[in-house]
Amino acid sequence: MSDKPKITYGPNNPHPLSQMRTELVWEGKYDEFGNRREVNVANIAMPLQRIETIDEPRSRSEAQGRLFDEKKAHHDDFRNRLIWGDNKAILAALAKEFRNSIDLIYIDPPFDVGADFKLTVPLGGDDEQIHKDQSIMEMIAYRDIWGKGTGSYLHMLFERLTLMRDLLSETGCIYVHCDNTMGHSIKLLMDEVFGRENFLNNVIWSYQTRHSSDRFWNRKHDDLLLYKKGSKWTFNWNVEGVIQPLSDVTIKKYRLKDENGPYRLCGRFIKGSPIKGAKDVDPKWETTNPELVVRDYLRPGIPPNDSFFIPMENQSSNDRTDYATQKPSALLEKLIKASSNEGDLVADFFCGSGTTGAVAERLGRRWLMADLGRFAIHTTRKRMIGIQRELNDKSIPYRSFDVFNLGRYERQWWQQDALKGAEDEHRTIVLNFFRAEPLPHAPSPLIHARKAAAFVHVDGIDSIFSREEAKAVAAAVKAAGGKQVHCLAWDFEMDIRQAIAAIETELDVKIRLHRIPREIMEKNRTEVPPFFEVALLEAEPVIRKAAKGKPVEIKLKNFLPSLTEVPSKELEALQERAMTSGFDFIDFWAVDFDWQPGKPFNHHWQDYRTRKDRSLKTVSDAEFIYEAPGRYTACVKVVDVFGCDTSITVEIEI
Repeated sequence: MSDKPKITYGPNNPHPLSQMRTELVWEGKYDEFGNRREVNVANIAMPLQRIETIDEPRSRSEAQGRLFDEKKAHHDDFRNRLIWGDNKAILAALAKEFRNSIDLIYIDPPFDVGADFKLTVPLGGDDEQIHKDQSIMEMIAYRDIWGKGTGSYLHMLFERLTLMRDLLSETGCIYVHCDNTMGHSIKLLMDEVFGRENFLNNVIWSYQTRHSSDRFWNRKHDDLLLYKKGSKWTFNWNVEGVIQPLSDVTIKKYRLKDENGPYRLCGRFIKGSPIKGAKDVDPKWETTNPELVVRDYLRPGIPPNDSFFIPMENQSSNDRTDYATQKPSALLEKLIKASSNEGDLVADFFCGSGTTGAVAERLGRRWLMADLGRFAIHTTRKRMIGIQRELNDKSIPYRSFDVFNLGRYERQWWQQDALKGAEDEHRTIVLNFFRAEPLPHAPSPLIHARKAAAFVHVDGIDSIFSREEAKAVAAAVKAAGGKQVHCLAWDFEMDIRQAIAAIETELDVKIRLHRIPREIMEKNRTEVPPFFEVALLEAEPVIRKAAKGKPVEIKLKNFLPSLTEVPSKELEALQERAMTSGFDFIDFWAVDFDWQPGKPFNHHWQDYRTRKDRSLKTVSDAEFIYEAPGRYTACVKVVDVFGCDTSITVEIEI
């Protein structure tokens, strides 16, 4: 029998459970001591790296030596941003410049925790399609970033929503797109981040798709949670596309007309008025009793309801990208028109196929977009170039945009934060994910492991793997009696694939180049991401004679893509196709005719396949003219149908 005194709970000694407040609790919300975790971004506030600059009509005009009226073509000098990477780090990087500056945020975070993300992508110039496995980036975005189910998903979203709140202006709003799998939890999460008092609407977007079940109600709607940040916010209810139109029955009641338009007499609730309804109106009665009536003029509509129907993007729509999670442009147009004004800054940090930016650009808003998926960034880049062309052709002002990533700073932070600066630990992690066996007594400091019959070399975390290093590694492998080596690196010297063939012939060692995927830096990473082999790309200059100068073009000679993402059942057939028809795998290519090392890639010219036009030029038609004779360097960037990019330089002498 215990000697401990029995505790009596009651009004004078309330039970701890009786005083607990209602709250949503998830794994990671509190630390081991029960203290609330704060969102600490001080150690991940890395500078963004601008890697591409895109002003398509302007660059094309300058390449051809034609005039470009920037004042007429551009709204202003603000450059929109498309950013590739983990949006938590991106939000932290944007804080210095954009804190309290964004007027509207729309996000459509992934709903289905742990779901795979697959696409079907077209191949070549015909109607043939192949399946695209989940990419290393998308695998993170749809599985490992939360890793442990609903709790870690909510913690992931909580951190990002907190950072988004800080970026919103005091009059800004945020829409969070939800469905029935996570909407109820996200609503409670939003209450905690933004405050229940700042909840404005649960907007219902209805649509029509194929019926999937006869056992329960078929789901035909999504929810959009709308929250404000401060006491004032933008809501343009009376603009076209937002305002709710009047019914024909209502319009017919406005039978009278004067210089101000159609109207009806209102006197139903005025003492002495004989008007009991619209049928009782006698215009003559108004002239004898003007004090008893009011003219009610026909308005274009009434404030909109929080539920509406908008169909999915039509198969024939020019805006359709076939991206799995694409939302209709009409939906984003309604939201952006209602909750922002022309010139406002609109952001989407799960941008997918870029619908938010496409609509914002057409409506004269500025935009920021980000995504973790490489294929999403490629789809959006191509789409926004199309918008630039479209608006320029219609003489409608647009804005330029740049592509950013976090670059080497992300690796440096990871090395210091997670690896405590240890280079050996970095190598161990890379080899573990590559499934290679470390060699503690390696025959050379340049040989670090073995995989099957091949040796493995791991480059430094902050290095660029060069052709000289490749030759040194191959020589070490030859001296050790090896015939093949895998070289793993974060970055490779430009044009290194062109130099590899000569080294292989000289030393009789097969060299395979693999990019180390940034996903190995993720804390919850358990599955092995693919290590992409560097694709082979060859191009040459074409110099013509003309009345004015010597126009220069670039001709693609050869392309052999990496097929890492191809499902194994399709791999054999596609390997043969890649060898004989490598250009079929090119989705987009661009040329910077005056490339400078260390400078962003400037899109002077580009061509790409669309859903409706699968053709692709293999020779540019930029008509680029250099101002003076000399030696110049062009850079060619190719993006394949899987979203993987490859760049090489081409030397030009005028």
